[in-house]
Amino acid sequence: MSTYIENLVNAKLRNMKDMKNIYEVGYVSKVKDYILEVVGLEQVGFYERVVIANHSVGYVTSIGKNSVMVALLQRIDAIYVGDEVVTTGYDFCAMYSKAALGHIVDIFGEDRLVGEKFENLRPCMIETPAIPIMERGEVSRPFYTGIAGIDLIYPIGYGQRQLIIGDKKTGKTQIAIDTIVNQKDRNVICIYVAVNKTKKNIRELYDNLMKKGAMEYTLILAAFNDDEPPVSFFTPYAGLSIAEMYMREGQDVLVVIDDLKSHADIHREISLLAGKIPGRDAYPPDIFYTHSRLLEKGCQHKDGGSITILPIVETRGGDITDYISTNIISITDGQLVLSRKNFEKGLKPAINYGLSVSRLGGAVQEANMKKIGAVVRRKFLSYLETKEVYQLANIDEMSPEMQANIEEGERLQERLLQYKFSPRTPDEIKEDFMEVVGDFV
Repeated sequence: MSTYIENLVNAKLRNMKDMKNIYEVGYVSKVKDYILEVVGLEQVGFYERVVIANHSVGYVTSIGKNSVMVALLQRIDAIYVGDEVVTTGYDFCAMYSKAALGHIVDIFGEDRLVGEKFENLRPCMIETPAIPIMERGEVSRPFYTGIAGIDLIYPIGYGQRQLIIGDKKTGKTQIAIDTIVNQKDRNVICIYVAVNKTKKNIRELYDNLMKKGAMEYTLILAAFNDDEPPVSFFTPYAGLSIAEMYMREGQDVLVVIDDLKSHADIHREISLLAGKIPGRDAYPPDIFYTHSRLLEKGCQHKDGGSITILPIVETRGGDITDYISTNIISITDGQLVLSRKNFEKGLKPAINYGLSVSRLGGAVQEANMKKIGAVVRRKFLSYLETKEVYQLANIDEMSPEMQANIEEGERLQERLLQYKFSPRTPDEIKEDFMEVVGDFV
């Protein structure tokens, strides 16, 4: 900490010596909710942190010919036309302390449960340069979620980006929570990024993770629904920057982003208020880049650390072909599609095994799990297809071979049932399914 302060003081002294400590002053010319139009700032930079009326904080979101747009991050008091806006010469940074692990925090370094800031806070860049290809390694180590339907059929590897997508109340967040709980004693740091969530939802999440002993290695980075929308926009980027810091220390990190549909809607709202040209579905033209530069942080680093990302997207009516969903599907390495119909039938986790995909598949599975998983997937998908075609048929009128296939499929479905907070080890999964498919492996 002393070295950091010493470097900061020395940088300030150098700026004073070079006459770089003189900052521009502009004035608010228009107020649009949390977006301000400011005139008089000719040398300001994109994303630069500015102070409004000596009490509130914002950042420059766009630069025009005669004015700039500033998005508010912290509104301490009312802001009016004519208020002074002072540049700082620095990009806006999140504040983070390693002591925050195990707490609910925001990008300003404040513990949201007790309302106090952590000590030894250090600035954390909101966005860092993309991790070069030459620094990335092969994604080949299995990342176990403890959920048989995932680890066996749609496996995830350390450094993979696996989308969780489905309608509201189909168990998307629960899969992420179960995955976090399953990392106990696996030396994985988990970061749960909450975008535009209620305090009640985050408190319930915190209590569940605390009861399971998972908060020891978990950070909840939260942007609540009563925070300024730009805070929600920046929070996932800050979460990935924190994850990258741990990864470069050789640590494996899991990042859950809940959810990117809300993040896209917030970006659309900010862009429209800032006067940017709308594109398809009124989203700004850079919406794909907004998410691709975020999710590309997921990787296996050559030095041993990794960032595994589980982004969550909420759909409506089971439609995974909408604009945002298809964008994120094309960026990630596979998707777990959750079905409302399965959820209502009590088939949990409510995975739609026909639409779900893992593009890495057996490449991130150990040999025995790969063999069993391939057989289970083939037989179970065949059963689901047969069941859909002959769902109204009388099973007694079917051929003995088809009856046997349906009975086998039902046994597989029964073994894939798994309720929350009931993780299975890889050995338990192999042993359980070997009973059904043993002759075919």
